[in-house]
Amino acid sequence: MVFSVKTFNNINQIGLKELGNAFQIDGDKAENPDAFIIRSENLHGRELPSNLKAIARAGAGTNNIPIEVATAEGIVVFNTPGANANAVKEAVLASLLLSARDYIAANEWVNTLTGEDVPKQVEAGKKAFAGTEIAGKTLGVIGLGAIGARIANDARRLGMKVIGYDPYVSIETAWNISSHVERVQELRDIFEKSDFITIHVPLTDSTRHTFDKTAFSLMKKGTTIINFARGELVDNQALFEAIETGVIAHYVTDFGTEELLKQPHVTVFPHVGGSTEEAELNCAIMAGQTIRRFMETGEIVNSVNFPTVEQSLSAPFRITLINKNVPNIVAKISTAVSSHNINIDNIINKSKGDYAYTLLDLDETDLEKIEMLVDAFQADENIVRVRLIAK
Repeated sequence: MVFSVKTFNNINQIGLKELGNAFQIDGDKAENPDAFIIRSENLHGRELPSNLKAIARAGAGTNNIPIEVATAEGIVVFNTPGANANAVKEAVLASLLLSARDYIAANEWVNTLTGEDVPKQVEAGKKAFAGTEIAGKTLGVIGLGAIGARIANDARRLGMKVIGYDPYVSIETAWNISSHVERVQELRDIFEKSDFITIHVPLTDSTRHTFDKTAFSLMKKGTTIINFARGELVDNQALFEAIETGVIAHYVTDFGTEELLKQPHVTVFPHVGGSTEEAELNCAIMAGQTIRRFMETGEIVNSVNFPTVEQSLSAPFRITLINKNVPNIVAKISTAVSSHNINIDNIINKSKGDYAYTLLDLDETDLEKIEMLVDAFQADENIVRVRLIAK
C-alpha cells in the first residue's frame, strides 16, 4: 500500500527519506493525502482533507494547527519534541551574552563612526557598552522540558546560579537536570530572584501573558527577559511600561510584531531560534519516522491530541479505532468482534480527554470477515475513524 503525504514550508528532503518507498510525497494525491508534514503553515480556518489521518509538525509548537478540529475528525497531530532543542538552547545562551554586554548596540554604534580618529572615538565611547558578566548572576528558567533543561544545565556550567519552575516536569527530564539547579514551587520566585529570565512553555490560556503587569511588579530593576517560546507569553504594553521604569533592562524575543520593532531595549530576531540546518534536519527526520510508524503500524508516539499507544503486531490484521471516550466502549468493541466469530489476539485502549484510541489485533486470516467487522465499526456513531492494517 502506498501512502500519500503533502508537505509545507520546504521540509528537509534528507529527513523525508525516512518515510521510505511506501510513501508518495507531494504527488498526484497531495490534495487529499493521508498525512501532512508542516512547519509554520497556518491550518486554522482551512478545511482539512477527508482522507487526512495525521499531521506532523516539524517542531515543538502546534499553535498553527486547529487541534480540537483535528481531534474531532479523527486526525492525529504529532510534533517533534527535542529535535530543535539544542538550536534553541544555543540561541538563548547567545542572547544571554549579547544582552549582558549589549554587543548589538555596540556594533551599531561603532558603525556610525567615521574619520581617521576612529580608534580614539572607540576608546572614548566604549564605556557606554561595558555591560556586565553573566557569571554569578541568577537565571530563572520557566519550563524545564527538552529546551529548558539544557539551558539550565549549560548556564550553570557558565557560572550562573540557576533556578527553575515547572510543575509538570517529566521524570525522564528531571533525571537530566543538574542537581545544582534549584527547583522553585512558585512562579513568583522566578520573578523576584532572577537577573535573567527565559521561558519555554507552550502558549495556552493559562500561560498567555505570563509576563504581565503583576509579574513585572515583582521583578528587580535591570531584569532581562528572553523569549524564544511564543510572543503572546508577554503582554507588550506592560513590557513597555516596565522598560520605561527601568525594571526591564532588555527584552530579547524571536517573535517580531510591528509594535516591538525599533523599541529601545528590545532586540527582535526573525524566528530563527530553532532554524539551524541541523535542527531542521532533525525535525524532518523525527516527523518522517513518526508518520511512517503511525501509517504502517497504527502506533502513536509524540502526539499532542492522542495518548501514546504502542503494541507490537503479531496477528494477521490490526484495526485501529479513534472513538469517543464513552462508557462501555471497549466492551462494545469486544462484543462486535465476537459477534463476527473472530478471536482477539491483543487489544489496547487509551483515552485522552473526550476521545480514545484503540489498537485491536485480530487472530483471523479471513479478509472478508475482517472487512465486515470494519463496516460494523464504521457504522457506530461513537467511532470516529477506522483503519485496517495487514501485517
